[in-house]
This record gives sequence, C-alpha cells and structure tokens, in this order.
Amino acid sequence: MTTYSDRIIAQTIAALRFNTDGIIPAIAQQYDSGEVLMMAWMNADAVRETLRTGRVCYWSRSRGALWRKGESSGQTQDLKRFGYDCDRDTILMAVDQKGVACHTGRRRCFFTWLGDEGAEITDPILVSPEDLYGKE
Repeated sequence: MTTYSDRIIAQTIAALRFNTDGIIPAIAQQYDSGEVLMMAWMNADAVRETLRTGRVCYWSRSRGALWRKGESSGQTQDLKRFGYDCDRDTILMAVDQKGVACHTGRRRCFFTWLGDEGAEITDPILVSPEDLYGKE
C-alpha cells in the first residue's frame, strides 16, 4: 500500500477540482495489468482517507456516506499510485484489487460491450452477490 504525508494530502486536495456537489469521479485501474475495474465518486474526506491509509475509500452518493471499498464484501483495493487528469477534475488510481471489484460479483464493472446484435455481457459472475453481501 502507498500512503502520503499530510502536506502532500493537503496539496492534492487543494489542487483537485470537485464538482458543485463536492465530489469528483475516480477511476480504479489494476496496477499491474492496466485493467479498468470501476468508476466511483470521492469527496475530500474520501481522498484524504485513501491517501492517509493506502486503502481506497469512496463517497457513496446513495448512502450519503464514506464507502470503504470492501467493508461489507471483503473485496478491498490497496492503493499503488494516485493521480489526476490535466483538468484536475478526474482521479485515476492504480490499485491492487483483492477479489472482484463489481457489486454484481464480476471482476470489473465494465462488462457490457456492444456487438453486432447490441449489448453483450462479456464477463462471468465470479462470486454471487449473495455470497459477497450476505443477502437472500
């Protein structure tokens, strides 16, 4: 896991351009393969916690609360690198994904691709959502 000093964390948060809701899109990419795993949102507190602990934390818009990746499923993301785009309005994180990244039980959230017949699901479910979250 990669962590950063309070000085670098403060500089980073000051540099980022959060939207009017105080959040910024964050893309998680597998650090060693380049596989795009997921996109979620972060607020300043989620960025701060991620950079301080090295464990990726997001902002859940539906819950209105911090969402520590893997807190209910055990499928965590360890931070390897943290960066942002030229406009400073999108975060890109290189992570080490433990298990599946998607709440559907697939490795990644991007599993629907357009084919000749329309949308096709290309990735199998690796872990049932019931097993991930204990729901019936």
